[in-house]
Amino acid sequence: MRILWLIFGLICVGLGIIGVVLPLLPTVPFMLLAAFSFARSNDRLHVWLVEHRRFGPAIRDWQENGAISLKAKRLATIMIVAVYSLSILMELSAKLLVIQGGTLSLVLLFLWTRPSGPR
Repeated sequence: MRILWLIFGLICVGLGIIGVVLPLLPTVPFMLLAAFSFARSNDRLHVWLVEHRRFGPAIRDWQENGAISLKAKRLATIMIVAVYSLSILMELSAKLLVIQGGTLSLVLLFLWTRPSGPR
């Protein structure tokens, strides 16, 4: 089972790295999944990811406090508004816009109900 967790963790790191340059693919959720997977498969990779200078702070905030930084919340909100605005400009069907709007609203609700720092 450890090998499956390791493979899943490596895939998540790959997707997270791609997400750094692609604005519609989130980085941090994939890195959180990778940390979760590495914790079950490879201690060295888990420590590397949790102590990473770029990804480590967000992972530690989530693991220790269930927190998302205010900067990350604001950036995510801006990206969500931009994506939804683009969907409107592309004149997607009303049904699709309602589904997308509802889903994105739930994402924002979850995001903004998390603490912004240590409790």
